[in-house]
Amino acid sequence: MLPHPSGDVPASRRPFLTPHTLHSSSRVLENLEQTVVSSFGTLESQPDFQTPEFEEFNGKPDSLFFNDGQRRIDFVLVYEDESRKETNKKGSNEKQRRKRRAYESNLICGGLQLEATRSILDDKLVFVKVHAPWEVLCTYAEIMHIKLPLKPNDLKTRTSAFGNFSWFTKVLQVDESIIKPEQEFFTAPFEKNRMNDFYIQDRDTFFNPATRSRIVYFILCRIKYQVRDNVKKFGINKLVSSGIYKAAFPLHDCNFSHKSEDLSCPNERYLLYREWAHPRSIYKKQPLDLIRKYYGEKIGIYFAWLGYYTQMLLLAAVVGVACFLYGYVNQNNCTWSKEVCHPDIGGKIIMCPQCDRLCPFWKLNITCESSKKLCIFDSFGTLVFAVFMGVWVTLFLEFWKRRQAELEYEWDTVELQQEEQARPEYEARCTHVVINEITQEEERVPFTTWGKCIRITLCASAVLFWILLIIASVIGIIVYRLSVFIVFSAKLPKNFNGTDPIQKYLTPQTATSITASLISFIIIMILNTIYEKVAIMITNFELPRTQTDYENSLTMKMFLFQFVNYYSSCFYIAFFKGKFVGYPGDPVYWLGKYRNEECDPGGCLLELTTQLTIIMGGKAIWNNIQEVLLPWVKNLIGRCRTVSRAEKIAPRWEQDYHLQPMGKLGLFYEYLEMIIQFGFVTLFVASFPLAPLLALVNNILEIRVDAWKMTTQYRRMVPEKAQDIGAWQPIMQGIAILAVVTNAMIIAFTSDMIPRLVYYWSFSVPPYGDHTHYTMEGYINNTLSYFNIADFKNRSKGNPYSGLEKHTTCRYRDFRYPPGHPQEYKHNIYYWHVIAAKLAFIIVMEVGDVYFEIVDKHIIYSVKFFISYAIPDVSKSTKSKIKREKYLTQKLLHENHLKDVTKNMGVIAERMVEVVDNNLRPKLE
Repeated sequence: MLPHPSGDVPASRRPFLTPHTLHSSSRVLENLEQTVVSSFGTLESQPDFQTPEFEEFNGKPDSLFFNDGQRRIDFVLVYEDESRKETNKKGSNEKQRRKRRAYESNLICGGLQLEATRSILDDKLVFVKVHAPWEVLCTYAEIMHIKLPLKPNDLKTRTSAFGNFSWFTKVLQVDESIIKPEQEFFTAPFEKNRMNDFYIQDRDTFFNPATRSRIVYFILCRIKYQVRDNVKKFGINKLVSSGIYKAAFPLHDCNFSHKSEDLSCPNERYLLYREWAHPRSIYKKQPLDLIRKYYGEKIGIYFAWLGYYTQMLLLAAVVGVACFLYGYVNQNNCTWSKEVCHPDIGGKIIMCPQCDRLCPFWKLNITCESSKKLCIFDSFGTLVFAVFMGVWVTLFLEFWKRRQAELEYEWDTVELQQEEQARPEYEARCTHVVINEITQEEERVPFTTWGKCIRITLCASAVLFWILLIIASVIGIIVYRLSVFIVFSAKLPKNFNGTDPIQKYLTPQTATSITASLISFIIIMILNTIYEKVAIMITNFELPRTQTDYENSLTMKMFLFQFVNYYSSCFYIAFFKGKFVGYPGDPVYWLGKYRNEECDPGGCLLELTTQLTIIMGGKAIWNNIQEVLLPWVKNLIGRCRTVSRAEKIAPRWEQDYHLQPMGKLGLFYEYLEMIIQFGFVTLFVASFPLAPLLALVNNILEIRVDAWKMTTQYRRMVPEKAQDIGAWQPIMQGIAILAVVTNAMIIAFTSDMIPRLVYYWSFSVPPYGDHTHYTMEGYINNTLSYFNIADFKNRSKGNPYSGLEKHTTCRYRDFRYPPGHPQEYKHNIYYWHVIAAKLAFIIVMEVGDVYFEIVDKHIIYSVKFFISYAIPDVSKSTKSKIKREKYLTQKLLHENHLKDVTKNMGVIAERMVEVVDNNLRPKLE
């Protein structure tokens, strides 16, 4: 296709761009719709299609332009030539060819310019390059309400409070000599009739490549290719999904490993790889402005959020490590652990069997090592860290909202006005005619109100079924725990001699916990993989109208499933295991068969820590390996297929075609992975203070892995606008609220901190204790109740223990009266003190202080409100910029328009006076 001398298509070739059709956005869209022939049902037989002309590859692999070197390639469409297919289904292929010809003809009629080039490596492939002329860009920039520069930002940049440490922060910053800072502008929605008011120095650079691609994609999604039975079919997405086109994508600007030979190329992909994705830049801050400029705001705000989350994790990780070290250093001073390990105390305490028939009696000191580990995690530092994390999560959410507001202004998404299009899948099924309540006009919808209710019911039932399936898998894990514990209790050594390393660390409780956690992790990953596909099928059946509705619907389904899938086992260990076991003479049974499992004498906190470590660490390792290997292997296979023709120089569009597509939901899975991790960091952090450290290390790698994928392994995504992180923000707020409750419950009911404090302050001294001063000595003996072996039921008799000797009683973990007491085996006074203390702790954590004069308000929630007030969502400097921009918009656009109107009115008034004067003068004469 020969270029027009002006660089644009002649007016006769772009009917919707004639002067009388450019007065309003709606008029342009109406004319765009009219580019489709009215008899489109028979369009396939039309002989007068406008088609792109074929051009040979000019041998310039780094070129981003048509063969004329003037018109920039804004988008690339790829299809397989039906005439050269090996298996040529004539009828089907001809039908596809006609639809494609109709679509390309309408693109040309719509003002776009096309140039086709056959593949160098595979002659069956054809690449159609798309260029949007200046007039088209201006027209659609106004339709899409794209904000463009009015004038440079003249507000002074405030100096940083950390200016004295610039020598240190400079090391972390991106080198400004390599990636130059973007010039800041005041912007306003573009208007063609106010073009002179905008900051246009060069038409070729006024619209950057990302904006050009977004505009072209907007057009591609709205051009029709068929109208049959009054149902309009249009959009490139539908054509790609049906196989008419193989791919559609914007181009990378250069190779990631070296600069382009074209001196006019900005080499942004190369700069991103060097200063962002390369491992040597792992310690540097992200070049967010360049990420946003190259990939668009939607990807930019994801990396901005991930980077900000990672920065905040640094503080949480430091405090978490400090609390862990506090517990580690003081573990040798843990009095109750010493009593467990002491041969004259723990070595002489005979514990009751924890299952029927096969489980033996056992000595308390075989749990010596686990009690030492428990001292590390179940310490005073844990309580401090749980309270700190409640404040931390509030600070993170509030500061992020503030940072997000700044990005909204800097990236021109404060007033995002673009109307979102309906999904092609939705439009294709619009067969029912209904009356719109607002316009009172007929419109087509995919199903009736009754049909919509049926779909919602079926979708909700499917989601509920899968959630119940997860709960069933959790019950299966519980049954496994109960069954395998019997085996481990019978097979593992029963006497502790302190020399056998296996016996020292591998107790029945530990073996059961580790194997159950591993099996739970495997089941979680399997169900996760299956449900991802099921959730997409359910959402597709639900048929949301827009892409945002689709993503929000899928987000809620996936998160609800993932929440139950990942966290159910942790909730079970934290709040249910060992809580309803009865006592040895009257145990509680699952399903009337399996005896409910008990916690270690030190509690279930260590097992919860083990579960979190395995699931969180295993998930992080698996995801990072998967994210690196899968795209790399797929691209490697693709390169191997074309190795025989590798000596040929391939153009930029062909190199990009052989990369992997990111997919519409690519970013969705990245968010989901991080939000699940956010839940682990906040919901159960009281049991695992090292969780923020693991998350920090994972996120540092995650940022660079994601950057590496996008710059080296994936095609360039279509830039999209995004004002915020979407539905993930309220999900995080919900997790933050739930985290206050779960951590308070863990400390109160899972940890042994409250019973120890009750013993120290009340039961170690008179009237309940025998010591003269407050102490932890005697804690273990005081918290283990006695049971008469003769009182065992038939199913518990005959438990083997060769060294039972003269013992007639055994001990178990509970607060009950001993045998022979008038209220034997009933809860004693210690139990009720502990319950009261636990409830008091929950109240203290949940209810505000009287000094705040707030009734039934949570302390941490009160802090949340205070922080929300103290830290406004929008900073003062950002507010100033927004006000300045609105002022300039009003001044430059509206006042100038008013001056023009006033000037025109003055001219009209003078002409009217002249006309009246000329008409009156003859009469007077």
